Amino acid sequence: MSLHEEIRAVGDAAVAASRQLAKLTARRKNVILEAMADELANRREEIAEANRRDLDEGKERQLSSAMLDRLELTDKRFDGMVNGLTNVAALKDPVGSKISRWIRPNGLEIRKIRVPIGVIGIIYESRPNVTADAAGLCIKTSNAVVLRGGKESIHSNRAIAAALQEGGQKKGLPPGAVQLIQTTDRDAVRELVQLDDCLDLVIPRGGEALIRAVTEMARVPVIKHYKGICHTYVDAEADPEMALSICENAKCQRPGVCNAMETLLVHKDLAPTFLPRIAERMQARGVELRGDETACGILSDIAAASEEDWSEEYLDMILSVAVVDDVEAAVAHINRYGSSHSDAIITNSDAARKTFLAEVDSSTVYVNASTRFTDGGEFGMGAEIGISTDKLHARGPMGLEELTTYKYVITGKGQIRE
Repeated sequence: MSLHEEIRAVGDAAVAASRQLAKLTARRKNVILEAMADELANRREEIAEANRRDLDEGKERQLSSAMLDRLELTDKRFDGMVNGLTNVAALKDPVGSKISRWIRPNGLEIRKIRVPIGVIGIIYESRPNVTADAAGLCIKTSNAVVLRGGKESIHSNRAIAAALQEGGQKKGLPPGAVQLIQTTDRDAVRELVQLDDCLDLVIPRGGEALIRAVTEMARVPVIKHYKGICHTYVDAEADPEMALSICENAKCQRPGVCNAMETLLVHKDLAPTFLPRIAERMQARGVELRGDETACGILSDIAAASEEDWSEEYLDMILSVAVVDDVEAAVAHINRYGSSHSDAIITNSDAARKTFLAEVDSSTVYVNASTRFTDGGEFGMGAEIGISTDKLHARGPMGLEELTTYKYVITGKGQIRE
């Protein structure tokens, strides 16, 4: 069987499964999700061994520390993966829910209701927990899912997908509802995203190069974010202790993810006292600072930032730092260099807060909190399918509702159009 035929067979099976999924009750889907979670838990050591194999091969290939961090299934992440499925099972099923309803003068009742999208392709790198998160959200919303992970996580993904499939099928999961592309051949991605008569949507998760490649190749709609250039602006009226804590968390807690802070902006009135304190904290954690001219004047031991630094998603222990005149200048910097992902202001000023929230053109904006919360689980979605910086259909962390579309249901009593 050729690669084209192989991927075509996967697509056809997914379409058939989506028809069966549409018939399942919310209760049946929840039972399936709980069975999938149980099977993952039962195969914990088998999956851990597969993950260790991926990590060993990744070290041999000299993958970056950030990539290896995303690849590793720690005990906490494994527990989160299992709990994510049970949490999704406990959430309200959006399928069939009424978005709006009205009655026309001629008596026609019109309802707008949520329905599954159909077949969703997920293309992702490194993080094996995406395999379970994506499958759980798609099954909950009656969507079939085709998963294509990266070469670096192939052993982990195969072990997780096998557990999900076998656990779910014990309780009625249709064959083909959750499929993993088994080959690491890069051409499989092209074949998959051009199945416009099978796939209804593609969601790529990973580095900018992967996402741009998928977007350029795809013949089906793509929901995406290219990169996460997240900013924290410390206003003149910020609580310095709060700002120190938030900035350290936003940069250092997990620097290799898309919601980590990449640029720190500080009001000029606070900079002389705040920058030395945050620099001390950051440098103690191993963070390399790169500053604009004013920041370098205050911190003589940091490197000068280049123009490219302001648009760089480091995904590493590197932070660019700029001093700005006011909140308007901070907003202008973010809207010029940012990626519409997640941006935060630290302030006690109501006026600065309102300006920032109204004018920053990002999918997620924060007041006095770390950008690290941009995550479906942290938002109470149970898990997330990805984060979108697009403006159509979905924006920000995407949970259950973002995996549905809608149809109009019109009920009449014999009306005909005159």
